[in-house]
Amino acid sequence: MTRVDFYILDGDSGDLLQRFACRLVDKAWQKGLRCFINAADASQAAGLDDLMWTFRDVSFIPHAAAGSGASDRLVVVIGSGEEPPDERDLLINLGDEVPPYFSRFERVAEIIDGDARRRDTGRERFRYYRDRGYPLESHKVR
Repeated sequence: MTRVDFYILDGDSGDLLQRFACRLVDKAWQKGLRCFINAADASQAAGLDDLMWTFRDVSFIPHAAAGSGASDRLVVVIGSGEEPPDERDLLINLGDEVPPYFSRFERVAEIIDGDARRRDTGRERFRYYRDRGYPLESHKVR
């Protein structure tokens, strides 16, 4: 059964969500996990694509946009609304809704920042998973 982790960030400044998503992807990549990031929209997906090249001074995370020719070969794929191209280990959801394909993943990471609207939609997703019996963990990130 899919395990769902909620990461509650302290603050809502600028690109906090995207930077934390990059940190999660970096950890997962180093463990050999294949990741799919479900961005809230195409603009956020493009921002994540750029950030993955620069968020660390000494390295970048090999990644591709969903639908690109390289997306089936790389361990990290970024999409916004489409389903992952193949089997992946970790779904990082930055969208407002639970993606219909989430149960295909071993783990789901939901990242919530201090924005009031995103907190509310995060609570709705938490209830969705809880009401269906999925194992949940919450982590406060400072």
